[in-house]
Amino acid sequence: MGKIAVGATVVCTAALCAAAVLVVRHRMKSNGKWGRAVAILKEFGEKCETPDWKLRQVADAMDVEMHAGLASEGGSKLKMLISYVDNLPSGDEAGLFYALDLGGTNFRVLRVHLGGKEKGVINQEFEEVSIPPHLMIGSSEGLFDFIASALAKFVNSEPEEVHPPPGRQRELGFTFSFPVRQTSIASGTLIKWTKGFNIEDVVGEDVVGELTKSMQKIGLDMRVSALVNDTIGTLAGGRFYNQDVIAAVILGTGTNAAYVERANAIPKWHGPLPKSGDMVINMEWGNFRSSHLPLTGYDVALDAESLNPGEQIFEKLISGMYLGDIVRRALLKMAEEADFFGDTVPPKLRVPFILRTPDMSAMHHDTSPDLKVVGNKLKDILEISNTSLKMRKIVVELCDIVATRGARLSAAGILGILKKTGRDTVKAGEKQKAVIALDGGLFEHYTKFRACLESTLNELLGEEAAKTIVIEHSNDGSGIGAALLAASHSQYLGVDEN
Repeated sequence: MGKIAVGATVVCTAALCAAAVLVVRHRMKSNGKWGRAVAILKEFGEKCETPDWKLRQVADAMDVEMHAGLASEGGSKLKMLISYVDNLPSGDEAGLFYALDLGGTNFRVLRVHLGGKEKGVINQEFEEVSIPPHLMIGSSEGLFDFIASALAKFVNSEPEEVHPPPGRQRELGFTFSFPVRQTSIASGTLIKWTKGFNIEDVVGEDVVGELTKSMQKIGLDMRVSALVNDTIGTLAGGRFYNQDVIAAVILGTGTNAAYVERANAIPKWHGPLPKSGDMVINMEWGNFRSSHLPLTGYDVALDAESLNPGEQIFEKLISGMYLGDIVRRALLKMAEEADFFGDTVPPKLRVPFILRTPDMSAMHHDTSPDLKVVGNKLKDILEISNTSLKMRKIVVELCDIVATRGARLSAAGILGILKKTGRDTVKAGEKQKAVIALDGGLFEHYTKFRACLESTLNELLGEEAAKTIVIEHSNDGSGIGAALLAASHSQYLGVDEN
């Protein structure tokens, strides 16, 4: 009996020891895996670092590329397109102007009533129209006839008291957010379609000419006064309210910048110098690249798998289209190499662009003690449940690394523009103030991104110069800005309206 009891005790002790060894091994393995996840986070953070000296190098490189792009066509990764906008709104504009904003599967038609310095924008109305999918891949005539007919319907709802006098044409600002080779303030040929459009007989044609033909066909007497993109519209909208606005930056799904340049500082401009002495330049700054940009393996992979490898490198680091996907890629590496979410990699984590920047922003701004928003987003979007608080904290840190790098690089880009225009330092005896108009969902809604951009720009400029530079949110440039440019380039400027 005693031998059996002793034997049983020995077997139990051996089993307990084996179990204890397994627990210790599991803990060691878990600690090892956790250590690997933390190491991936640390390495990513280090590669994304943007110390001030690096940002100054980026700003200097931006300045150099701006000069090169102004010197000759194709001289730089920055296109530095001449916009033919040489008259930005002065704030004195008055009258009724229309705008057409075509940049995706919907377009907007707007009516803006301007009352000059005293009254500003008296009234604005707009209508949004969905483009039937078959017209996005049909013919030029089909698309522009549809747009002209919607425009005519909108004009018909114009209040009687604002009808133009007999013999006076209505004027329109046309925001066309596709790649265009501008040939004058009111003409430009389509280079290529994007965003799901593919109408071959428009490529190489003047888009204003195509729209005008369709308007004439239905007896709509309207003249396109300005063909612009949304960035230049934002610049015009900002300038209408504040004459100190010298540049505009869009930080949304994509990114771009435009600024006011002295016409005599554009070697590739061969036309007569405009009376104003100024010319608005559309930088297309999303295509900027430099060896000083802090690229990681995730950025290189994202670029290689994108629709436009090797292009828009700056945009892929700072714009809303891409930030969420960089976070996803870092989480995927943790899941693959450190079993971050358990023994298997969550399938949804392999889906490109499943984690959108608005979701990243919601997680980054989560202030609940248990980071409940982070937990819910991981569960709802990636189907990852039962995440611990320390796992959620790592996700927030990843969001912070990606957003901080993007915001600080955006600030460096703005510093590059200020350097090019000589506004990065305070000149003795000069009273100077410069305003940068910013728009786009990323800037408007991602609070931590916006705060980081603003504080970084102040940091880079230094206390004295920072007092002379202001960042202002300028809303709806692609709409109201186009109407304002129709006003500032009106054929009736200088004509006595009485």
